[in-house]
Amino acid sequence: MNLHQLRFVREAVRQNYNLTDAAKALFTSQPGVSKAIIELEEELGVDIFTRHGKRIRGLTEPGRLVLQSVELIMQEIDSLKRIGKEYAAQDSGSFTIATTHTQARYTLPKVVQAFMLKFPKVRLSLLQGNPRQIAEMVQRDQADLAIATESIAGVDGLITLPCYQWEHMVVVPHEHPLLKSKSVTLEEIAAYPVITYDSAFAGRSKIDHAFTLREIKPDILLEAIDADVIKTYVELGMGIGIIAGMAFDPERDRNLRAIPAGHLFGMNISRVAVKQGAYLRSYIYTFIELLTPSLNRKLVEQAMRGEHENYEL
Repeated sequence: MNLHQLRFVREAVRQNYNLTDAAKALFTSQPGVSKAIIELEEELGVDIFTRHGKRIRGLTEPGRLVLQSVELIMQEIDSLKRIGKEYAAQDSGSFTIATTHTQARYTLPKVVQAFMLKFPKVRLSLLQGNPRQIAEMVQRDQADLAIATESIAGVDGLITLPCYQWEHMVVVPHEHPLLKSKSVTLEEIAAYPVITYDSAFAGRSKIDHAFTLREIKPDILLEAIDADVIKTYVELGMGIGIIAGMAFDPERDRNLRAIPAGHLFGMNISRVAVKQGAYLRSYIYTFIELLTPSLNRKLVEQAMRGEHENYEL
């Protein structure tokens, strides 16, 4: 048994059981991958994959257990490599953050700036996607951590901790009738065309849930992943916008007014997620603390050990 065999099994699954694609991803030959997998199966005495002719089609029941062990072994190998790199170069390396557009655009700039001042030798990369995509990036070791509001908390294999709370804002042009309301209601909002986020982003599920509970069907005129797009169409007079509170800046958005809507849609919690069992470089702990000062290294390490159930904002 050797590490190459384990890598081949993992990559075959990642490439949807296409051995040609697995071989390309690992810069080797397809016959070599196939032979190594067969030799591993013979050594273990079980079939890892189901087959149709010479093609593999899926995992057998023992194959699923083998894959779980392979993932754990490869994760430990990666951790060993990272330990060596960290102690060889304490303040340099690479760091990849997977996040949504809202977080990247409005929350992270000042944090990233402060981080780069502390660690100028670190190569920082930002990957964007919807919450499901960024969770998968961390699961597949394409990113070191993920930051999002929507439900990354329940994703298998991830440790998530709350960062900060925020509420939605209703944005309208100056002198809009809603500004006269002492406490804007869902019924008042539904009287106008609504421009807001795509269903996968920025707490949209809470917006939909609030209207559904009241049996109100708002006129959703436009959906976007970018609050700047939403605000642009509000400025054009096409409707009212519902955006994340962090996306409104009175200085920058001088043509608009914002109405707090936490009493309608509830408070949202943005979370940071890391892979369970991953080895985190020391500067990643520093980044998390810059993002949320209450999340110090001790708390994050406790979470990594499974002692985070009672931590809330």
